[in-house]
Amino acid sequence: MTLASKVALVTGGSSGLGRAIVTALLRADAAVLFTYRTHADAARALVEELSPEGTVASVQGDVGSEADVARFVTEAVGRLGRLDILVNNAGIIRDGLALRMRPEDWAAVIETDLIGAVRCCRHAVPHLAAGGEGRIINIASVAGVVGSAGQANYSAAKAGLIGLTEALARELAPQGVTVNAVAPGSIDAGIVAGLPDEARRRLLAMIPMGRMGTAAEVAAVVLFLAGSQAGYITGQTIVIDGGVTIPAFSPTDTVASAGTAPTPG
Repeated sequence: MTLASKVALVTGGSSGLGRAIVTALLRADAAVLFTYRTHADAARALVEELSPEGTVASVQGDVGSEADVARFVTEAVGRLGRLDILVNNAGIIRDGLALRMRPEDWAAVIETDLIGAVRCCRHAVPHLAAGGEGRIINIASVAGVVGSAGQANYSAAKAGLIGLTEALARELAPQGVTVNAVAPGSIDAGIVAGLPDEARRRLLAMIPMGRMGTAAEVAAVVLFLAGSQAGYITGQTIVIDGGVTIPAFSPTDTVASAGTAPTPG
């Protein structure tokens, strides 16, 4: 896969999933500008590490600020000449039980994780549409698919991001812009990577595949959706969770739906 001549903007790209996504896009020959809010040292180190492999730059700011988002997009186009791919990855968490959660924790998560993506889309779409093959990839979460206890604000924001993905896909299809979401489950990066051993064991017990995913596996799906091979895929949410959200079923239902009976052994 190659993204030669393509320009990507990745929000929240200095660490965790964002870092893996920036790396994958750059190694597919895209030019990449990524944003960061507070991790200046990590952003600087990533640029230094990847610069020998291609064109990569960083810019500081907050997707919660309309002015910052306008600046991100303007800088991407100004420095790199165009904009073809937007990856909305920036997000925060403020966990707690829903009925005890402070209003400001609700507001902060919705503002960053959902409204921030809306801002980025609004400013980026004219540039994405100009090339006729624009790509928007929203980093959602399994929490937005099935809900996560203790994360009502995060679950609501990510569910909203999935709804945004589906609505924008319909609106932007005539302009040649695809809009898809990726919903990771337990990925061994960021907060999950720092879990105590007992917490990790409990988490692994819930995953049919018996292991956590990697940031590189998520980045590979983002890379596919960003490429020409995914040109007829839009409005979809691809779940990457090792089977956690596989719907429950009974063997009897499966046999009946297939219209066959089991063969005696």
